[in-house]
Amino acid sequence: MAKRIIVLTGGIGSGKSIAAQRFAAKGITVVDADVLSRQLTAPGGAAIAAIRSALGPQCIGQDGGLDRDRVRAQVFADPSARQQLESILHPMIRREAQAALAMAPDPYAIYMVPLWIETHRVRTEPRPTEDQVDGIIVVDCAEETQIQRVMQRSGLRREDVLAIMAAQASREERRAYATHLLNNDGGIEQLTQQVDALHEDLIHS
Repeated sequence: MAKRIIVLTGGIGSGKSIAAQRFAAKGITVVDADVLSRQLTAPGGAAIAAIRSALGPQCIGQDGGLDRDRVRAQVFADPSARQQLESILHPMIRREAQAALAMAPDPYAIYMVPLWIETHRVRTEPRPTEDQVDGIIVVDCAEETQIQRVMQRSGLRREDVLAIMAAQASREERRAYATHLLNNDGGIEQLTQQVDALHEDLIHS
């Protein structure tokens, strides 16, 4: 198992995926919680039966996988539905991530969790052993930069992006949790240079 587990997180449109791709290009194992979630909720996925039971059959599409649009609308309208969904998925994602990270041979491994802070800020110390990590990388940028990036890539309206951002941790809160901060206001080249420098620090520290 990797000697250290470093969480990679950040708000929507911050550039987390670009940073993760650069770490992977440096030969570092990257475990993506969103990828694990999609696998668990794909047709035949391990979470499908429990989600159907908890949220209803309307949440499952004709292909047998999660109907993401329907579920997204349901959990935004009903906080209890969100809690039910998270209580099903989060332990499964955690187990899958632990198994993948346990196989990482690198000096450190990256665990990419977009909503790490939102999930963990309600917890009190000490955190459960499986949630202990050795650092938190936050990819940070100005809020207006986030808005423009998401609008351009997803075609969402400004108010839709603002609603998503309002449901996430604030920029100030994310920065307060960071043990390593990557600024992504300057574009991909600047971000990759910062990742390269952090990689060297993590390798040799």
